[in-house]
Amino acid sequence: MALHDELINRVTWKIPNALALVGSRSGDERNAMTTSWITQLAMEPVLIGIGVDNSSVTHRLITEGGSFSINLWSGDDTKVFRMFSKPADDDGCSLNGWPVTAATTGAPIFVGSLAWLDCEVRRGIDLGSHTLFIGELIDAAINDDETRPASMDDTRMKYGGVKRH
Repeated sequence: MALHDELINRVTWKIPNALALVGSRSGDERNAMTTSWITQLAMEPVLIGIGVDNSSVTHRLITEGGSFSINLWSGDDTKVFRMFSKPADDDGCSLNGWPVTAATTGAPIFVGSLAWLDCEVRRGIDLGSHTLFIGELIDAAINDDETRPASMDDTRMKYGGVKRH
């Protein structure tokens, strides 16, 4: 039985997903993008996986730079995610006007994040439209341990299913 695109979209959009900003860097070029495809993959070592569109600036920077950061944000303040659906403007101190610092790997860390993870890429698996980057957690911090992190349910955003044409 063939599945219809509408059903595929509706069912995959029901998968609970965290919502975060992924920071990337190669040399002096930095970027951040909104993502909802994040998961822990292993405990020893601690491995984190993110799905990144193969045609994105972030994909290129992660491939070249060998690292990425994940910046968790408040579920009550999701406007930041709309700001990172396209390549970011970098003024040296901020991305799209949001202050950043550098993690151990050099990947951007957002000052306003609830928590952040800094990962060195251990493997990239090309899955067609996206690459699963597997990163080993090498640094992390919690800036606010009380606030609930954002998820896709906190927004009207949808990502996944089949590619929209």
